Amino acid sequence: ALTVRFLTRRFIGEYGDMEFIYSHNLTVDGREILLHIWDVPNSQEQTEESSSEEKRIQWADSFVLVYSICDRASFNILPLKIQFIKATKEGQSQEKVPIVIVGNKRDLHHQRVVSSEEGRLLALSLDCGFYEVS
Repeated sequence: ALTVRFLTRRFIGEYGDMEFIYSHNLTVDGREILLHIWDVPNSQEQTEESSSEEKRIQWADSFVLVYSICDRASFNILPLKIQFIKATKEGQSQEKVPIVIVGNKRDLHHQRVVSSEEGRLLALSLDCGFYEVS
């Protein structure tokens, strides 16, 4: 839903667990940038082949990992995902891979189970950027 909101400026309430690759032109600092966004929903099952996940990681130049502030489980899987990304990407080069952690659903603060401080501390400990959005 965040990807669609970013690309179209519209909010969709219902969003399925489908994988998509979007292309989008964006102007940054006066330069035209072509983004390819591989939107992968989180699978609750850990049975996904690691080769499939490695393929996605090799394809990407940067990563935005989104969790719901109302869902502790979505937050708890982040450290392992980030360690896997770093091992896969940084193992091949000495460059730091850009990773941003995003806490979503900030507007649902009354249902919050993950504090902003927890998100900030996780990002700091894993050397990632951090934002909360709604």
